[in-house]
Amino acid sequence: MGVENREQEGEQGLPLFETKKLGGTRIGYKVFAAAIFGCIWWIWVYRSVHLPRPGEKGRWAWAGMFLAEVLFGLYWVVTQSVRWNAGYRYPFKERLSQRYKNDLPAVDVFVCTADPEAEPPAMVVSTVLSAMSFNYPPEKLSVYLSDDGGSELTYYALLEASKFSKRWIPFCKKFKVEPRSPGAYFARHSDAGREVADGEEWFAMRMLYEDMKHRIEEATERGSVPMKLKEQHEGFSEWNDPTVTKWDHQSIVKVIIDGREGDAVDDDECRLPTLVYLAREKRPQCPHNFKAGSMNALIRVSSVISNAPIILNLDCDMYSNDSDSVRDALCFFMDEERGHQIGFVQYPQNFDNITRNDIYFNSPRVVNEIELREIGGYGAALYCGTGCFHRRDSLCGRRYSRGRKPEWSCEARRDEPVEQLEQGSKLVADCSYEKGSQWGKETGVLYGISVEDIATGLKIQCQGWKSVYYNPKREAFLGVAPNTLDLSLIQFERWSEGMFQIFISKYCPLTFGRGNIPFGAQLGYSIYLLWAPLSLPTLFYVAVPPICLLRGISLFPHVVSPWFVPFACVFLARNAYSLVEAMSCGAAPKAWWNSQRMVLIRRTTPFFFAFIDAVLNRLGLSQIAFNLTAKVATDDAVSRYEKEIMDFSGSSMMFVSIATLALLNLFCLVGGSMKFGMDSKLWGQMALGGLVVLLNLPVYHALFIRSDKGCFLASVVFKSVLVASVACLIANLIG
Repeated sequence: MGVENREQEGEQGLPLFETKKLGGTRIGYKVFAAAIFGCIWWIWVYRSVHLPRPGEKGRWAWAGMFLAEVLFGLYWVVTQSVRWNAGYRYPFKERLSQRYKNDLPAVDVFVCTADPEAEPPAMVVSTVLSAMSFNYPPEKLSVYLSDDGGSELTYYALLEASKFSKRWIPFCKKFKVEPRSPGAYFARHSDAGREVADGEEWFAMRMLYEDMKHRIEEATERGSVPMKLKEQHEGFSEWNDPTVTKWDHQSIVKVIIDGREGDAVDDDECRLPTLVYLAREKRPQCPHNFKAGSMNALIRVSSVISNAPIILNLDCDMYSNDSDSVRDALCFFMDEERGHQIGFVQYPQNFDNITRNDIYFNSPRVVNEIELREIGGYGAALYCGTGCFHRRDSLCGRRYSRGRKPEWSCEARRDEPVEQLEQGSKLVADCSYEKGSQWGKETGVLYGISVEDIATGLKIQCQGWKSVYYNPKREAFLGVAPNTLDLSLIQFERWSEGMFQIFISKYCPLTFGRGNIPFGAQLGYSIYLLWAPLSLPTLFYVAVPPICLLRGISLFPHVVSPWFVPFACVFLARNAYSLVEAMSCGAAPKAWWNSQRMVLIRRTTPFFFAFIDAVLNRLGLSQIAFNLTAKVATDDAVSRYEKEIMDFSGSSMMFVSIATLALLNLFCLVGGSMKFGMDSKLWGQMALGGLVVLLNLPVYHALFIRSDKGCFLASVVFKSVLVASVACLIANLIG
């Protein structure tokens, strides 16, 4: 007993998490990076020394190349800020359990959905069920579903999920099920004999899930809930008014499972978590501020019902893949020495539908495993909008105070009847509640920026809070990645536009963060906030050299000149290191090649459109728009995605841009090689054009060879061929 007591006393003094730095292993990389920067500097010297005289052919193209290379070089320097601060974080949840047992803080989980057509209710409730099934005391767990679509279909799906949870949660505990999203679990584990001891019980549970899913999908396809069910639940009376629409409806708050009540138990007589449905009020004349408005309504409604000191927010498709992720996060918040400084803990975004070679570069392994991790090493992780645990105080705008210790008890209205809680919650979910207040400014999630999460995280850190980025070996949360090129481009256009809006706003990390977060973290933020303007030098580099090749204008040094060495070194070293870095994070070489294609497409198309939109918005010539990324696609599109065949079936200007740039490089490379193929001064440009052509091989295939539904539309082919041909014709005439 004496030895055991001494061991327990020793455990009491140990931290709940630790950070390991990788200082020594980075010395070689720092030497490598210094050599690369030396080559970049020599490229700048070459451009400035060899600038053509006024009146010479190609002077303006040369000056544009110089400016583009300066911008590329400076951006490369910015990216180094997250490669010089390597470190890993390790939580010790065993110590947490030994030290606190079940004396843990309450946790509120926010799940956000907006449209039952783009985000199927069956998928949404699987995410909700995964959160209800956390390995955590159920009396301290509350799950809120915010339905910004205000749909009775989503409400009905949640009712079905509440009944299913009484069987599902005990099943998960009994057989230690992972993941605890029934949709993901039954899709992933088809052989019952390998998963559980009692195959009959497994099949019975699967049948219950399939029945529930069928009822939900049947109602969704029909567009209405059966009248018999409506008569059984008075909650459906909220939709009795035929004037209720997605954009015009009253506040709806329904406590579906009241975790305070003794009869809110599962089939094993264990307490169930609290489950709440929320549809905040929407009126056409009142701005609803998209997801930020939804999050702020959730903060207020939850403060009335459960008021947990810790909040987890999830997208509706981002289900829990590790039932212990709550305990891992609490290790950071509850550490006796440093936990009181932590404002939020961010887990990476991972996806469960990534193809083997990640055709659309949806899984940014290097970003997750290196860049975001090392920004977090500065104590300033990026809040990414999902998979994030917040301290309620920090999210509500309270500044960090060094002397104040956290209080883990919550002041929820434990004795009030459910009807009274619902009525009080409706008041704080009304449109009028925020008028004249600081919500969206100093309190809650920020308004006025389409990527509200990044700006909100920066604001929290500038109020003195630290943040943690934690990337465990087992992915804590998994979502659904876009499975068509169109959806992927729309998503990245929205992200890059919103992030550039932050950079040109008062929340620019280089000014707003000065003195509040480390300089390395300011640069780390800028890597992503500068995606949109990076499109300008990329577009110039992709469009101008091929045109100059067609005209016989050399923009690079002769291949036998010493000045060619720094160009070759930067190109080879940058790409070689990029490949090694990607492979070290588990990517295959083909996946890396696909990522290079997608980087080119993103920088020349959605990032450019985002840059234009952000500038117009800043000038007051356009308004912020939020395009929801659909989580469903046609069977044809899904089949092509699984076979890793790129889908170019959209008709937007982005597809015209992609095809035009690909054709421009192909036409100019062929024409330039025929006219000047023996001129070694142009070999550098030919190599650049050849690389762009190789990256665009799937584009040419979809333009001229494929005949399936995923190839370019005839209108896109016509426009792109016309524009590229006219550009080449003009270049020839000028030449």
